[in-house]
Amino acid sequence: MSEYADKKIVITGGSTGFGLETARLLTARGARVLITGRDQGALDAARAELGDRAVAVRSDASSLADIDALADRVRAEFGTIDGLFANAGINGFAPFEATQEDMFDELFAINTKGPYFTAQKLAPLIAPGGGVVLTTSVANALGLPMLSTYGATKAAVRSFARSLARELLPRGIRVNAVSPGPIDSGILAKSMPPEAVEQTKAQMAGENPMGRLGTVDEIARAVAFLLFEATYTTGAELVVDGGGSQL
Repeated sequence: MSEYADKKIVITGGSTGFGLETARLLTARGARVLITGRDQGALDAARAELGDRAVAVRSDASSLADIDALADRVRAEFGTIDGLFANAGINGFAPFEATQEDMFDELFAINTKGPYFTAQKLAPLIAPGGGVVLTTSVANALGLPMLSTYGATKAAVRSFARSLARELLPRGIRVNAVSPGPIDSGILAKSMPPEAVEQTKAQMAGENPMGRLGTVDEIARAVAFLLFEATYTTGAELVVDGGGSQL
């Protein structure tokens, strides 16, 4: 398919999960993508899978120096771009009483500072009519146990979608957020003991109105919609959660 032929997209956190699946969808439909990540091995594997339509750049979303370098690389590779999926993020589970400063700071640095300054540095490269999609979470609106800090980082990102949408409107750039609920993305395996992962997934599916977890493909299709199809939508949050936060 060539639906997105000649489109150029940057995806932070693009070597795994939502980011990689979105890169798969976009390259399969003709787009060129630049993906970032912190793990060189994962980046190399993603680049090999995605083929010649992809560029992989090691970049830490919490580092302003890395974000500046990323902007320079994007300019060199693409000149201008048609969209940014600011997706890089981490999870962190801890009860309120046991939350430590180092986890708090890391979550805010990657999940909140990262997308804000990535959007700031790359916005001058986005062509009029282009879009930005930020990854937030249903945890931005729900009081979920063990996720007080994570939820706060994502609530800030939800606010960014509104304020950046207003500020970038004169440049013809739309800014929206995709808000995943319980998605089988592999992130639980990175943040929980192995014995707890399957139990947690079963519990999440049982509590969901649709009775299942979502898939990374369902997130990727939502992102593509916001980037390319939602031409009269800005400042919005597209919730992809099986109705869990709505019903």
